[in-house]
Amino acid sequence: MRYILGTALAATLLVTIPVSAEDSICYNCPPQWADWASMLKAIDKNIDVQMPHDNKNSGQTLSQLIAEKASPVADVAYYGVTSGIKAANEGVAAAYKPKGFDDVAEGLKDPEGRWVTIHYGTLGMFVNKDALGGAPVPACFADLNKSEYNGMVGYLDPSSAFVGYAGAVAVNRAFGGDLDNFDPAIKYFNELAKNNPIVPKQTSYARVVSGEIPILFDYDFNAYRAKYTEGGNFEFVIPCEGTVVVPYVMSLVENGPKPEVGKKVLDYIMSDEGQAIWTNAFLKPARPVKLAPEIAAKFLPDSEYARAKPVDYAKMEKVQKSFGERYLNEVK
Repeated sequence: MRYILGTALAATLLVTIPVSAEDSICYNCPPQWADWASMLKAIDKNIDVQMPHDNKNSGQTLSQLIAEKASPVADVAYYGVTSGIKAANEGVAAAYKPKGFDDVAEGLKDPEGRWVTIHYGTLGMFVNKDALGGAPVPACFADLNKSEYNGMVGYLDPSSAFVGYAGAVAVNRAFGGDLDNFDPAIKYFNELAKNNPIVPKQTSYARVVSGEIPILFDYDFNAYRAKYTEGGNFEFVIPCEGTVVVPYVMSLVENGPKPEVGKKVLDYIMSDEGQAIWTNAFLKPARPVKLAPEIAAKFLPDSEYARAKPVDYAKMEKVQKSFGERYLNEVK
């Protein structure tokens, strides 16, 4: 009798638990990063899709997609651009061009739609103006070799930190190099070494805010975060020689369990409304959407951002290790 009643109760519970056909799985959509918290709420509210939090990083996401290739669990995935490219090459990212795909600049999307940028950061100079000791805010990479910035410049070790490597790619291109020739970057860092730079291996946001590192090669969203949320005097500078953009991308998962729901999610994220949400975390939308004046005013003008360009990210990833080895061997 207990068995019969227990079985009946279990059956009743199974029947009464609501299961929405519009539940969906996103790998690597952590609420603490890029204001995914607001995005997940907006997706629930506006397109009636519920997506649980997921705190994987890009590498873990790629590894999981590959491990589950025969029986995918996720519908969509979010990662740094090099992981997105690898996902496409591994056959775990499906070809889908969400609404607004054509508005995304060339170089920031896979031509077949296997990944597309949803927002990006721009590499430049994150400056604590109060820590400059009276020196002017630098305008160019070349300025940092001036004696007045002795001991004030920081950049993450490009042999171990991706943002450091992105800075090296930007510097290299600024002085005439390309992904086949890193001689200008090696020369620049050797010249900068005479000015006693600070070269940490890990993210150093707090060290800029405290004034320990007055000038750091870093992303715009970190500088804006400091400028608008910290008690200090901070600025972001896009170097006069130009710089690079670093995309964050999404894919529809190949043979994912709910492809139509995944497409619906990507369409919303690429909509005007969805794109504007990323500005909560001071990230630039991938599409040129019109922002509210009070939001647009927090970013440098578009004329400044015109100096920030994409690169061949697949090749950038391919040559990263060899550049890191050169940096360790040749920069003194």
